[in-house]
Amino acid sequence: MLGNGVVGILSESVNKWERRVPLTPSHCARLLRSGREKTGVARLVVQPSTKRIHHDSLYEDVGCEMSDDLSECGLILGVKQPKLDMILPDRAYAFFSHTHKAQKENMPLLDKILAERVSLYDYELIVGDHGKRLLAFGKYAGRAGIIDFLHGLGLRYLSLGYSTPFLSLGASYMYPSLAAAKAAVISVGEEIASQGLPSGICPLVFVLTGSGNVSQGAQEIFKLLPHTFVEPSRLPELFGKGMNPNSPARTSKRVFQVYGCVVTSRDMVEHKDPSKIFDKADYYAHPEHYNPIFHGKIAPYASAIVNCMYWEKRFPRLLTTQQLQDLTRKGCPLVGISDITCDIGGSIEFVKETTSIDLPFFRYDPLTDSYHHDMEGNGIICSAVEILPTEFAKEASQHFGDILSQFVGSLASIADITKLPVHLNRACIAHGGVLTSLYEYIPRMRNSDTEDISDTLTNGQSNKKYTVLVSLSGHLFDQFLINEALDIIEAAGGSFHLVKCQVGQSTSAKSYSELEVGADNREVLDQIIDSLTSIANPRESHGIVSREMNKISLKVGKLQETGVQAEFDPKRRKSILILGAGRVCQPAVELLASVGSSSSCQWYKTCLDTDSDEQSDVHVIVASLYLNDAEEIIQGIPNATAVELDVSDHGSLCEYISQVEVVVSLLPASCHVVVADVCIELKKHLVTASYVDNSMSMLDEKAKNAGITILGEMGLDPGIDHMMAMKMIDQAHARKGKIKSFTSYCGGLPSPAAANNPLAYKFSWNPAGAIRVGRNPATYKSQNEIVHVNGDDLYDSAVRFRIPELPAFALECFPNRNSLTYGDVYGIGNEASTIFRGTLRYEGFSEIMATLARIGLFDAEAHPLLEHENRPTFRTFLCKLLKVDTEAMDEVVIGEKEITERIVKLGHCKERGAAVKAAKTIMFLGLHEQREIPVSCHSAFDVTCHRMEERLAYSSTEQDMVLLHHEVEVEFPGSQQTEHHTATLLEFGKANNGKMISAMALTVGVPVAIGALLLLVNKITTRGVLRPLQPGVYVPALDILQAYGIKLMERTL
Repeated sequence: MLGNGVVGILSESVNKWERRVPLTPSHCARLLRSGREKTGVARLVVQPSTKRIHHDSLYEDVGCEMSDDLSECGLILGVKQPKLDMILPDRAYAFFSHTHKAQKENMPLLDKILAERVSLYDYELIVGDHGKRLLAFGKYAGRAGIIDFLHGLGLRYLSLGYSTPFLSLGASYMYPSLAAAKAAVISVGEEIASQGLPSGICPLVFVLTGSGNVSQGAQEIFKLLPHTFVEPSRLPELFGKGMNPNSPARTSKRVFQVYGCVVTSRDMVEHKDPSKIFDKADYYAHPEHYNPIFHGKIAPYASAIVNCMYWEKRFPRLLTTQQLQDLTRKGCPLVGISDITCDIGGSIEFVKETTSIDLPFFRYDPLTDSYHHDMEGNGIICSAVEILPTEFAKEASQHFGDILSQFVGSLASIADITKLPVHLNRACIAHGGVLTSLYEYIPRMRNSDTEDISDTLTNGQSNKKYTVLVSLSGHLFDQFLINEALDIIEAAGGSFHLVKCQVGQSTSAKSYSELEVGADNREVLDQIIDSLTSIANPRESHGIVSREMNKISLKVGKLQETGVQAEFDPKRRKSILILGAGRVCQPAVELLASVGSSSSCQWYKTCLDTDSDEQSDVHVIVASLYLNDAEEIIQGIPNATAVELDVSDHGSLCEYISQVEVVVSLLPASCHVVVADVCIELKKHLVTASYVDNSMSMLDEKAKNAGITILGEMGLDPGIDHMMAMKMIDQAHARKGKIKSFTSYCGGLPSPAAANNPLAYKFSWNPAGAIRVGRNPATYKSQNEIVHVNGDDLYDSAVRFRIPELPAFALECFPNRNSLTYGDVYGIGNEASTIFRGTLRYEGFSEIMATLARIGLFDAEAHPLLEHENRPTFRTFLCKLLKVDTEAMDEVVIGEKEITERIVKLGHCKERGAAVKAAKTIMFLGLHEQREIPVSCHSAFDVTCHRMEERLAYSSTEQDMVLLHHEVEVEFPGSQQTEHHTATLLEFGKANNGKMISAMALTVGVPVAIGALLLLVNKITTRGVLRPLQPGVYVPALDILQAYGIKLMERTL
């Protein structure tokens, strides 16, 4: 029966709300129409269901058979576990079984599976090369959970006497699609932005816990509201200095946005030893060393808590009942809690019951410790729904089936599990009546009564002469590391006794086990500990595997007999320290951490002229002032560690730099000299992407004496532009050519699809820097004439520009600072009659920006209207700049037509068309809105930057684009003709594991990482302060750049 190609789809029977399906009709259609030879699926039999998100007829229409009888099916698919009497013998089943962690409540299911000789595949165990689960619903839980919560808040606030826009929002399941639900949230957000929220409930602060898929889904919805995210440490500032956050009337005016605060474990606890800082690995291994602080530092300021973080009993609770009672007595503003994790009796202690989709809330009164199923009365509301993703059953099923359909063919057509792809083979818990080898630990876990043996070690009841307590924490079950650990112990002739076991119940949650490990002699015990250490510090695995998912934390206690602590240090690898955890950091970490993996072998061998078999991996340390920033960067990246570091702390900086071979500084340029001084002192190479200024150049001799290289300008501009230019120039000089003209153009732009605003421009960083670029004076040489452009005239100097190889791009350019400097840097100052470097924008950008500048929107001086505590609105401020009579302002209509007329009348534009474009931009930026200007804005420049940062930001799915283009004209002796050489780089942002990595980050982060790698393998031998102008630097760097996927187009005419 197994492998017969006939696939069955179960009718979900566990919960009335479970409407999801493992395969949608469209997935079934593709599997059937492609034929068995291609898909491995011959037939699809679907059990009828009247509640499934897709009607039975839709399955029939695509060729599925409808039948309650699945006896002819070799493979049967479900979402949740079926009833035990539905399990047929000698079949393969795939569903979420929740058995691989020996969960007691699901052991009857496992017993039934074994008794019926079923092959059981658990979706939770299908793990990709990156170490993460391929089939999961986490984001849909977060999305549905917060929408339901907003719906509930509307009802609760109404019962408290406040009408809010949330009241118009329905529960997630009430919308026909996720898009419709999002549209409804956006509509709520628009009402908040225009009408505001009642002053009595403001500031309205949402605290979201965690950073995994659930939290990301919740944040995705939250961001549809007008919002500002606040760091946990700055929450008190929302309530004003000295103001009591528990005051019932915290502001006298309506507020037009909500506030969000994302907290992780570092914000929830602090070390009991005041001299020690939070360490995530130590916290997971020894939570008893930490005290909870969430109730004192976060909860007093929260209006709503959205809990997205799984909790285990060994950790401090997020909120105990006593803490909540104390907060209530003090009058905290907390109105509700959405426990999306649905962790009963868990991190939020008073959550002692689940809720349902149709009755999603209960009300808890902390002062009377009572529970109520209504919205009226004292206390807070709470939701704890178990199957939130099914509220978006259509999208969740589509997402799930998109992935599952790739595996169904193998599962349906292959009877011998050893012939399955590795990721499917590893997901098979049972086969032919026995557990597969990876899951043989389950009976061990079942047979260990963890409740009764916690004092075994203390009482010395082991029958082995030497025993030691070993604590393991990490993804012990998801990645089968517990099985590997137990095998190591038994293979060496040792014994183990399970003292404690806490299993994580989600993809992001780690598990924890304490084992009493015993042996008859010390040497055997040492061997066991050495072997356990080797899996705690893996050097290589199958492909690129997530470090966080593939590594365990190991703590070794004292030997019972000798009391000597066993300490084991992992072998030291080549290491690189990256300072700074901004947007550029992640591409740099990914490249460096991939060295030594199978994915890097080809480009490493080809570009560095070395044997890939001799490749050693690189350990990357990412240091940031805020640990959570560094942790976010390295998430899912192997061979990477996050640390907290303040570079102004000289001792700590020296400590980390001393541990590595190369340092990469992605800090602001003003910090580089401090880092460089330490690198010189400790004789460590340094790489930066910043310009080599005078302060860095002055370190040249010191760097040479220390025998190190300080490689600067190793980004995009400067960086790749240097390398492309010098390659063209050196090649021309090698042929005895003379450079007649050198022109270079570079711009960071939105992709055409993302250029969807009047400026056709967006910002991935603070817009202040980009605006200032258009105010800088510029100098260049054209036909041997030196041209100077004043900063005030820069935008007006822009000219139309086209690249023949890219005819679809309508561009313009304006000069970029002092181009003559590059004549000296490139050694062509005396031979080239034209030297020009320009900034690229889409056509029309400069005309609009020049008009905005003339209006005064870029003036940096403090504006009198912004000096008072009573804040003006954007509309009032705009009227002031446009010299509209402020006394009659309330009667004045400010729209696109009126703004255009004022611009023309004030003489800011020569042509009306330009005024219309500027007016459209002003309207788009919301500079006409009746919203108060934030207190942080003191000048027109501040106001404009604030609005541009809000309105011209990239969405999470939009791509940016980097375009770099060089043109070089070369003359040759004795020739009447000149050669025209071009080199072009066009790169777009890339989606990586659901996260968009910008093209700007790629083209800065990858080169700086390449520079570090070249120094690490000693391919750069020149010492001192360098730019990437020498062939020894730019030749291998450009080769690696292209091999890594950043393509350069070169052409000679």
